[in-house]
Amino acid sequence: MRSGIAMVVAGCVATVLLGGCGEPPAESRYMGSGNTYGSAGAGFETCMVTDAGGVDDKSFNESGWNGVKAAIDANPGVYGSYRQSNSSADYEPNLRASADDDCDLVIGVGGLMAEAVAQVASEYPDQRFAIIDAHIDMANVYSMEFNAAQSSYLAGYLAAGMSKTGRVATWGGMQIPAVTIFMDGFAAGVAGYNAAHGSKVEVLGWNVGDQNGSFTGNFDDTSAGRSLTENFIAQGADVIHPVAGPVGMGGASAVQDSSNVSMIWVDSDGYLAVAEYKDIMLSSSMKDIAAAVRVAIDNAYGGGVKDGRYVGTLSNGGVGLAPFHDFDAKVPEPLKQELTALRRDIVDGKIVIDSPAAPKL
Repeated sequence: MRSGIAMVVAGCVATVLLGGCGEPPAESRYMGSGNTYGSAGAGFETCMVTDAGGVDDKSFNESGWNGVKAAIDANPGVYGSYRQSNSSADYEPNLRASADDDCDLVIGVGGLMAEAVAQVASEYPDQRFAIIDAHIDMANVYSMEFNAAQSSYLAGYLAAGMSKTGRVATWGGMQIPAVTIFMDGFAAGVAGYNAAHGSKVEVLGWNVGDQNGSFTGNFDDTSAGRSLTENFIAQGADVIHPVAGPVGMGGASAVQDSSNVSMIWVDSDGYLAVAEYKDIMLSSSMKDIAAAVRVAIDNAYGGGVKDGRYVGTLSNGGVGLAPFHDFDAKVPEPLKQELTALRRDIVDGKIVIDSPAAPKL
């Protein structure tokens, strides 16, 4: 069953902290494809609990919600809702409220919610739960993880190959595994390029050996993201790789206001997700959260395993490097060919990217 789930995900991919509060925020509802959301005709409800940033964060919350909407559009018997978390204090109240509403599947978005999901899932053993960006070994929790080090290795290699200054930078929102795995992969990709070309491109913002670097400390302070990015640009970095959800838009504004600097987005294709900054988007290190969520819902709706586990990789299409879009003509053909060969070598296991944050299989 679990291998079948992974195959379906691959198919989907191919086609497709403010102050705490004691009461859960109001529920929002989605009107699906001509059908009134929450109508009596739909009997299976998926309830998503977001992390801070909201469902329009251009990153993991939005990707998760897109997966819910895709499942609704594909299955007339499914409807969905979300509860917004404004801080970690909202996690458990929101999860409990969803479980108390008899939601058929409760999805927690983000690894920061793992402890809260585990706690509430233990209180509702007959309820189905799911978690994005974490693995919870419980009988009623479906886990979705992504080996984003693989896609970010390609991103780092691309950044090094495109840099004119010999300096690139990466920084994060919070120092958690779902963030540092991107930074590890990015730095490894730069190192791979240096080894292949005898170059000395430097990575600012992250030290793999020390597992230490630059973070804003949250996922909502865009001014902090802009400040960090301006600092790295001042140091000569000409490709910036923020791993910070909506905070990355602060960095994007700084890049857009600079000359000869580009950005590599994360999670979704930044060229499409943050279209106001598409002119600076060299590429994106993607993880297809939407497809994984869609399959998690399909699995639950079909009465599948409660404790399934999915790990997105380059092999199954769960992670990948986005198209170059407007930069396509600027990326040299030999570099494109190298990236294609590197992707193949990672899939074949000839290249393994080490990261303490990588999913443990």
